[in-house]
Amino acid sequence: MAVRSTTARLSLVTAQAQSACLRCQRSARRQASTSASEVDVSEDVVSDSSLLTPEPSQDIVQSWNPVQRSRNRRKQLPPSRYKFRPPRYYRGPLHPHQPPPVSSPNSREFIPGPFSLPRLQQTYSSTLAPDLLSLLYTHHPPGTLPGPVGQRLRSWDDSSPYHKNRGLRPPKGRPTLPLLRRPITFRNVPRLEKIVVHHVIRDASKRDSSYLHVAGMVLQAITNVRATVFKAKHHILNFGMQKDKTAMAVKAELRGENMYYFLSKVVDVVMPRIKEYKGVSGSSGDGSGNLAFGLQPSAVGMFPEVEVNYDAYVLSFWGSSPMTSRRCRYGLD
Repeated sequence: MAVRSTTARLSLVTAQAQSACLRCQRSARRQASTSASEVDVSEDVVSDSSLLTPEPSQDIVQSWNPVQRSRNRRKQLPPSRYKFRPPRYYRGPLHPHQPPPVSSPNSREFIPGPFSLPRLQQTYSSTLAPDLLSLLYTHHPPGTLPGPVGQRLRSWDDSSPYHKNRGLRPPKGRPTLPLLRRPITFRNVPRLEKIVVHHVIRDASKRDSSYLHVAGMVLQAITNVRATVFKAKHHILNFGMQKDKTAMAVKAELRGENMYYFLSKVVDVVMPRIKEYKGVSGSSGDGSGNLAFGLQPSAVGMFPEVEVNYDAYVLSFWGSSPMTSRRCRYGLD
């Protein structure tokens, strides 16, 4: 019995030793395969990381001077290469320094926006522009040009001997001839270009400049554009005006979004609230694209921006009527 137990123990110990040897062989094979793969990868890829690179010494850091390094160059780089702003003047298409396009924020002529789309502008694009094109369009077959413009001024009928050797007669009803229209196509549909709002302050020369300040504040409030001050061009002693010294008027020029917003306020808010308003006269334009009309002093207080802070404008800004002129590309008939 003792021999049998001893034999069983020996067989158990040998089995454990064999299993341990097998485990050692497997781990050795794995390590060998991983080391072989690392050797294969390290031939093409650097195993060192950039994070393990030591920092430069203080001597190298202190000796680094990029400005002096650029000055020591034999051939200096163009100065505009490191400038944020483009050249101030345009020197032609062949100059090496060309300004960026107007749409680039780096351009000097870049205007940000538009940030919104006014409703009046949408109405023009969707309704008014197609209607104007259909009304004003003149078709010319391909390959043909419109005929030449004939003599626009009238000649004398030679009913009197005094008509001999005289120039042509002036146009009827006006001192000058109206401008000629270009053929209307989809490229040049009549549209609104700008609105100019100006106001003359008569009391600014007689009393003090506070009237001018109030007028500028009101004009800036209703137009969203900072007003420009204009001074007298002539000496008029009775009115107390001195040339290039006495400020007499303020003006604001509107384009883009501000133009459409101001026009919509005038047409939709101010004009309907004026009592017995007869509208803008059709003869107020010059037939060449300019239309001018004025508002009564009480109508200025109907703008929403002024009506909210009506009591803030203590002085009598309503002494005269602000004039509004609109500029269109073509005549308003």
